[in-house]
Amino acid sequence: MHRPGERRILSRRAASLAGVAATAGLAPVGSVVTALSLGRCWLAAQPEPAPTAARRLGATPLACVVTPALTEGPYFVDARLERSDLRTDTVTGVAVPGTPLEMELLVARVAGSSCTPLASAILDLWQCDAAGRYSGVSDPGGSTRGSTFLRGYQRTDEQGRVRFLTIFPGWYRGRAVHIHFKVRTDPTAGRGYEFTSQLFFDDALIDQIHAQPPYTARGQRDTRNAADSIFRRSRGQTVVPLVPSGNGYTGTLALGVQLS
Repeated sequence: MHRPGERRILSRRAASLAGVAATAGLAPVGSVVTALSLGRCWLAAQPEPAPTAARRLGATPLACVVTPALTEGPYFVDARLERSDLRTDTVTGVAVPGTPLEMELLVARVAGSSCTPLASAILDLWQCDAAGRYSGVSDPGGSTRGSTFLRGYQRTDEQGRVRFLTIFPGWYRGRAVHIHFKVRTDPTAGRGYEFTSQLFFDDALIDQIHAQPPYTARGQRDTRNAADSIFRRSRGQTVVPLVPSGNGYTGTLALGVQLS
């Protein structure tokens, strides 16, 4: 740790890495490069203060480490709802209650040692509400057929980016708190690429959010991350880091996919 007014002396190797990262435009301003592997096209850096980092997607490095595929689960419905705000049921016009959650996802194509933004792909998001219910399905807990809340998709832009406004998910028996997502290059083509996985959240933050209404009506969740076999298969790579924003939270995550 250095004291105020002292100059920081970087080793020749650290200075070289910092110069390469700055030239590539990958490291956030003010960060200290801690690791760089050009072969895997991956950069790790100490994060900026959270309120700044959450609003600078341009500072998020492409995810050239392939994101682990995870189970689709029984609740995917190909509703074909192109929208960024998922909170409203398009049938009733009513928004589901819950803590607002804004997410930016950056999708990159990984091919060998190269890494490029995946543009014009469809990214579907679906999740349960604060009471643990999915829309448009029937299960032993009841039927929500005909409803569309907390479902939708966006097309990635030229940077491979999509943005969603949703709510922080609730929980249901036997699963850690999560959000499902699916990346598709062309859902109407017989040979279109498809990749499915899940997003997770920090246990301590889940406890904090679920201690507030409307989540308290559901009671305490029965499964934490470490007890969920699907979370364990993710190796923690799809945990979305969140920071407070207004009366909710915001977060960004980079995802790497292979099209072949």
